[in-house]
Amino acid sequence: MPNRNATPSAVTEAPSPSATAAAAVSLTDVAVRFRSRKRDVTALSEVALDVRPGEFVAIVGPSGCGKSTLLKLVAGLLRASSGEVRLGAERVEGPRHDIGYVFQRAALLEWRSALRNILLQAEIRRMPAAQARGRADELIRMTGLTGFEDAYPHELSGGMQQRVALCRALLHEPPVLLMDEPFGALDALTRERMNTELNRIWRDTGTTVLLVTHSISEAVYLADRVVVMSPRPGTIQEIIEVGLPAERDYGRTLGRPEFREAAGHIRDLLGAVQAHD
Repeated sequence: MPNRNATPSAVTEAPSPSATAAAAVSLTDVAVRFRSRKRDVTALSEVALDVRPGEFVAIVGPSGCGKSTLLKLVAGLLRASSGEVRLGAERVEGPRHDIGYVFQRAALLEWRSALRNILLQAEIRRMPAAQARGRADELIRMTGLTGFEDAYPHELSGGMQQRVALCRALLHEPPVLLMDEPFGALDALTRERMNTELNRIWRDTGTTVLLVTHSISEAVYLADRVVVMSPRPGTIQEIIEVGLPAERDYGRTLGRPEFREAAGHIRDLLGAVQAHD
């Protein structure tokens, strides 16, 4: 597990070859270029990032800088124009079935109960029924959904729907969980609660997490490191080591000097970007 009690630093040094070999996710000099009738667009350029097993990394940056594109590369939903993407020791060559993915919208099936939405993952993957149900029950307890197993999506709040989506993504115990603005549509109070729940679930499962968010406070509260992206063509402007303890309480954590230092530095970086634009 990463050292989550390290003090904040500025830019993370380039990883050594041994660090790359041990990475849960590795991107090496990755670029993504799209071609249209009118012009060629470079979405990402020279992106290099290693994510350690069990680490929580948040990605922030201006709209259109390629944050979601980066997640799609890791998931194998998009191919890099150049460079290399790896999950563990394997090069990503196409859609990966061993990762979990949570989107901004829960995307639950309205005609299925919470439990059956979670178990949809098992049906698609043809997991043994008893194993899947046991894992689902464990996740339901972990996310505070006990008593709502038979509820349909329209009977659940937005936050509870996202909990169901999170359970579905974690059902097959993926080594890597990708999250693309999962709490962006929630009200502020529910979002805080979901941040607290996600921190606890991450500590309990040890899953490697990559989170895309527009919220600086959310990124710093949840992550070991925060990747700050530049405007398009997106590249990594800086990587901030947060330096907070693994267990975090929303009220106390936001008042810690490590939180204020990291959040302030990220705001300065993004503010400088906007001023330059």
